[in-house]
Amino acid sequence: MEVLDGAAPCPCGRGEPYAACCRPLHRREREAPTAEALMRSRYSAFAVGDAAHLLRTWHPSTAPSGPGGGLDLDDDVRWLHLAVTEVERGGPFDDEGVVAFEAVARAGGRRHVQRERSAFVREGGRWLYVGEAAR
Repeated sequence: MEVLDGAAPCPCGRGEPYAACCRPLHRREREAPTAEALMRSRYSAFAVGDAAHLLRTWHPSTAPSGPGGGLDLDDDVRWLHLAVTEVERGGPFDDEGVVAFEAVARAGGRRHVQRERSAFVREGGRWLYVGEAAR
C-alpha cells in the first residue's frame, strides 16, 4: 500500500488534502456521508492500494470471494485522474444512489480509461458499493 503524506492532494480529485478527504474513511475514522463520497474514497483506495477499504465497503451480496477476499490489486497500475460524470440520488437522506465516473490509469506504458455507473445502497447508516448500475 502506498503511504501518502496527509498534506498531499487527495487522489479523488476534490482538491482537498488527503488527510481531510479520503484518509479518514480509509482509516474508519468516519463514514462516507454520500454515495459520491464513498465512490471517491474507493477510487482513492485503488490509487493508494488499500484493498481492505475496498472490501469493507463492498456489499456482501456482490463482493469478490476467495483467498484474501478475492481482490488482487495490480501494483503496475497507476491511477491518475478521476472525473465524476453523473450523480443520481445517493445523498444523506437517500438509501440508494448511482454515481457515474471516468477513471484514468497508466499500466504497461499505456493509458486506460475505466468508465462505470456504480450502484450504491445505504444499510445500517453505511454506504456500500453494489456493482455496475443498470442503464
